[in-house]
Amino acid sequence: MTISIIVPVLNEAALIREFLTHLGERAPNAEIIVIDGTSSDSTREFAAGLCDQLLQTAPGRARQLNAGARAAQGDVFWFLHADTRIPETAIADIEDALRDSRVMGGFFRIRLPGEAFVYRLTDCFAHYAGLLLRVRYGDHGLFCRRATFEKVGGFPEVVLMEDADFFRKIRRIGRIAVIRKRIVVSPRRYESIGPSRLTFAYGLIGLLYVFRAPRRLLQSIYRRVCCRS
Repeated sequence: MTISIIVPVLNEAALIREFLTHLGERAPNAEIIVIDGTSSDSTREFAAGLCDQLLQTAPGRARQLNAGARAAQGDVFWFLHADTRIPETAIADIEDALRDSRVMGGFFRIRLPGEAFVYRLTDCFAHYAGLLLRVRYGDHGLFCRRATFEKVGGFPEVVLMEDADFFRKIRRIGRIAVIRKRIVVSPRRYESIGPSRLTFAYGLIGLLYVFRAPRRLLQSIYRRVCCRS
């Protein structure tokens, strides 16, 4: 079982070198693919030499993820954000989960560092709410078999919630593994926008998504709240 780690980036010069070094230490035998969405900073220069493939596409997370998957050599695709830190045993955990042929893919639990109650609301309560609503997002480190990715047609190239759409598609065709080890997610957006404000916005968008609200409404909320710095 070989694993390809697929990382979409856009203007991540501040952290990409440290992230890829960390990834190389904890997943030394995995193929690491970085897909740059035409960054305007030094992301590409800093990533060069620290990954197996460095690609460039027009911006758009789904487009970048699909491009990475097309170039990948592995039997398993693991999709990661660049502002995360993975568990030490992450690769072994994925391999163990996929030894069951009924499992099509899975995800990790997450943790936001910090003691604020709103962070525990996000990484604890939201975990169980997500299980109940059958929704998961990209910061949870979604992974799947290559055959599963190809069967569902990859990530839908939509402007928002492509990760939730993708998760639901793989969930329909087989079992999903929940790995209890935690991916540590940077709180940078929470600190920039405001923890309570961002948590509420994410929760509202997720709830509206489950109830099939128009995608343009979700995008409007996201742009108004989540893109503000």
